[in-house]
Amino acid sequence: MALERYIAVCKPLHHVQICTVQRTYGFITLIWAVSIMPTVTDVIFLVATQPLSSFSRNVICYYSNIFSTRFHKTHREIGQGLLLCFVFLTVLITYINVLCAARAASGLNQTSARNARNTILLHGVQLLICMSTFIAPFINIMLVTAWPDKRPTILFTTYLVSGILPRLLSPLIYGIRDKTFSSHIRMLYCWSCYPAEKRVNPMGPQSRSKKVSH
Repeated sequence: MALERYIAVCKPLHHVQICTVQRTYGFITLIWAVSIMPTVTDVIFLVATQPLSSFSRNVICYYSNIFSTRFHKTHREIGQGLLLCFVFLTVLITYINVLCAARAASGLNQTSARNARNTILLHGVQLLICMSTFIAPFINIMLVTAWPDKRPTILFTTYLVSGILPRLLSPLIYGIRDKTFSSHIRMLYCWSCYPAEKRVNPMGPQSRSKKVSH
């Protein structure tokens, strides 16, 4: 998303040639391959170093319980740190360039510059919230170490905050910012703000016409 916005704003004439469907599929495949490599490495090392009896144990299905060797711990910390730094630097560099380009294109139009800045900052905040997924394992380790008796509550809470909340806020924020969607929401739920003839019928126009015909 950050790279696509960077190309669209900073290289608008080349956007169609760069952001093609084939390259998008290739980029998605690359993301999947990079994402699955750490897990495949952990599984291969586990099979190569642990006896077969370890696969018949009854343990809580959590990453640190299954991949509990020193190699897995070091591998997980290094991998999470590298991914966090890479994503953070990508977001930071691209959005600084996009912000500078939008400000230069707006010129003396303060309203346009302010709208562009707010939109870019909103994109940046959304991506930073999504990056909480990379920080969640470190937060889990610190909190579980401090309060081991509250482990299920800590894991569930961090999963909601880092996994569910960012994906919930994204469509909600962009839906509210859309003028058509937000106006229909206000007309649907804020009945006192609009006259009766402008209110939205929750059942749709067809049900209204049926009632009139009957």
